[in-house]
Amino acid sequence: MKHALFSLLLVGAAAQSNAQLGFDPHFDFEIQSDVVIIPKSIIQQQVIFIGGVDEVQTTLTYGNAAGSFPAKQWHDFIGFTPDTAAQSTDLGWLTINHERVSFDDNIGDGGGMTSFKISRDPNTDSIIVVEQTLLDGRTGKFFNVDFVNTVGETGMNCGGIQSEADGRIWTAEEWWRSDNSSIFEDGDGVRDTTDFVIAGSSIAMADGQTIAKYENFNYMVEIDPREAVAIRKQYNWGRQPFEGGVVMPDNKTVYLGADNTPGIFTKFVATNAGDFTEGTTYFYKHDDANKWVEIDNASLETMLHFQDSAIAHGATMFNRLEWVAYNEADGNIYMTETGRDNPASRWNDELADGGVFAPHHITRASDQGTTGPDDANYADYYGRILKLDVQTDEITSFFEGGPEYSSEVTMSSYPETQLSNPDGLGFVTIGSSTYMLICEDLNGTSNGRMPIGFTNRTCEMFMLDMAIANPSLDDLIRIAQVPLGAEITGVRATPDGKTIFFNSQHPSGTNPYPYNNSCTIALTGFDQTTLTTPEIDYNKEELTLYPNPARETVFLNKTTDLGIYNAQGQLIQVLRNVDSFNVSTLPAGTYHILTSDNESKTIIVQ
Repeated sequence: MKHALFSLLLVGAAAQSNAQLGFDPHFDFEIQSDVVIIPKSIIQQQVIFIGGVDEVQTTLTYGNAAGSFPAKQWHDFIGFTPDTAAQSTDLGWLTINHERVSFDDNIGDGGGMTSFKISRDPNTDSIIVVEQTLLDGRTGKFFNVDFVNTVGETGMNCGGIQSEADGRIWTAEEWWRSDNSSIFEDGDGVRDTTDFVIAGSSIAMADGQTIAKYENFNYMVEIDPREAVAIRKQYNWGRQPFEGGVVMPDNKTVYLGADNTPGIFTKFVATNAGDFTEGTTYFYKHDDANKWVEIDNASLETMLHFQDSAIAHGATMFNRLEWVAYNEADGNIYMTETGRDNPASRWNDELADGGVFAPHHITRASDQGTTGPDDANYADYYGRILKLDVQTDEITSFFEGGPEYSSEVTMSSYPETQLSNPDGLGFVTIGSSTYMLICEDLNGTSNGRMPIGFTNRTCEMFMLDMAIANPSLDDLIRIAQVPLGAEITGVRATPDGKTIFFNSQHPSGTNPYPYNNSCTIALTGFDQTTLTTPEIDYNKEELTLYPNPARETVFLNKTTDLGIYNAQGQLIQVLRNVDSFNVSTLPAGTYHILTSDNESKTIIVQ
């Protein structure tokens, strides 16, 4: 058989002399690191925004004067809005969600969002945060997005939307609020729980209506990243525990995912391109001839109880829909269905009320030997990535998490690569190739998600070459791991393919600075690489090594015992029953490999 092995090939100065340097992105998974880990590579790492440390510029809030105060924590979604001004050399604006709910007299109660502008150093390509002065007079680098004075407080700011048409940004208010006490959070949340009068949204059925304060949460909320101010809550898209979404290139069609069990998949189509105050709202029903069923978005009452209305009309039920991303390469939508360990107790009431299970859950239940997804023994520990074919509106499982285990796993049996509970999702195009970017957010540690005895939910980020027809876990390229206590999230790439941003959210306070705070991290240099999928032929009799020259891991086409000798013929290492070995600790130079079958090869370590 042939096994696809991913490597990064550096094509910088060395390529100009026709020498191609091998670079292996692999790094060993570490159970409880206290820092962010990335591969040893040409990729440069920067921490560009630190929660609780970097100060944001605020507006007058709750009668308190504008000023400069430490940013909120729990960084989640990252949005990028390009700077298209002809005279500008800046890249654009980054927007960072703060999922943590807390009270703050100066920034605003609830969650929040920070906006800042970035450019590149022309010599190193590193990211620079740009000093700005906004129209409201605020001056600085980091700016608190003003929700309080515009749309009312926000909260639980988790995922969001970056428009594929023009870079417009929406933040998702995820955690479901069922009454005023749930937004107050024992004083560590939104303190003003008086009824809210909707105003300024330009949505006809909403403006002028009075609702309970908690009913003003759980929307997609548009913000202006350039001026760090909220614009409107999308009352006409319905009130749900939203996490992900995308505005399509037509600037009319919006797809939305709800992080719930059951999660409802939603679509909005604007009447006029770019105007999302008017249009038609639908929920997904896979067994309907048209797949999409219209819901009455002219009724505020219906929109306030969106899920109940959709379920009553037979909506398809998913198990936690989180990120929603558009793949420009094939024009389709991909979304993470993060999963929940035993969902029956969470969606059986909705099943009785009219909801229907997504077909892949029915198939999965049959494969498990359970009576259906409503069986208490039905398990969905690992989750998956789904694909929506925009031409047929069919949703299928694109990539299953795993490998799955029915019981606990020892450290010695823990797999080198595992995907558990995919959450954040994005795409990057490097050269002519497109790669999916996948973030983990482990629901738990049982059933092999972590080795037995380890409670830290260690989260990783992977790349996946979208050219692979039927990708498997072996095709995932691990490019980052976050420290103890943290979730990895918010992945976003710049359009030029140079930089990938991600967040390390809610890490342990015992980690060393800055990894004891939520951080926004930039990895730059991807345009200096090409990602390829060379093949190792395991049927080939002759011993082969890849890559050669090498910097880190060397792979063999067979499993064997071997010795590593230096240029002087001295034996420096003996390895048993291996099909790979690491050379990162060896001094640069030439080495000789001799196997137990008396096969010899020369390897150059750089």
